[in-house]
Amino acid sequence: MESMRQRAAQGLKAGDRFTIVRSFTPDEITAFAALSKDYNPVHFDKGYTDLKGMRAPIAHGLLTASLITQIGGQIGWLAATMTFRFRRPVYASDVLTCNWVILDIDDKLRARADVQVVNGDGHVVLEAETTGIVPGAPERQRLAEMLAEGDPSNALSEAEKSGQPA
Repeated sequence: MESMRQRAAQGLKAGDRFTIVRSFTPDEITAFAALSKDYNPVHFDKGYTDLKGMRAPIAHGLLTASLITQIGGQIGWLAATMTFRFRRPVYASDVLTCNWVILDIDDKLRARADVQVVNGDGHVVLEAETTGIVPGAPERQRLAEMLAEGDPSNALSEAEKSGQPA
């Protein structure tokens, strides 16, 4: 299966779609809190989430949004804006499917994409729009060289590089 980076090296176009599937563990949620310094009790305290009407502590919204940056990073998308609409809580171990579609690319390689993240029950948990710049010819050439070198700086597994669950 062709990886997202291979597709980017060939040249991105309007209509291109990318999908990844993953979940976040409690340890990953804790690690994200340590990095972001976001220790809102909604992420850690069952009593607090009970008061909010949630069944358990939830993942950080920006951790969920990192699915968008995972795809963007794989395709060399240089983000300019991201707009998020958080629709439902995400719980540890929820299986999330992130669907990204490039809507348009202009002659200066400025692009716009719509993104939806859906949980295992089929509910949209996050809607987003991102704008950015897609790789031009020199960057696509470098991506091809990186791939020929085994893509050593890309720490994702081969399955993850293709958008499959790890």
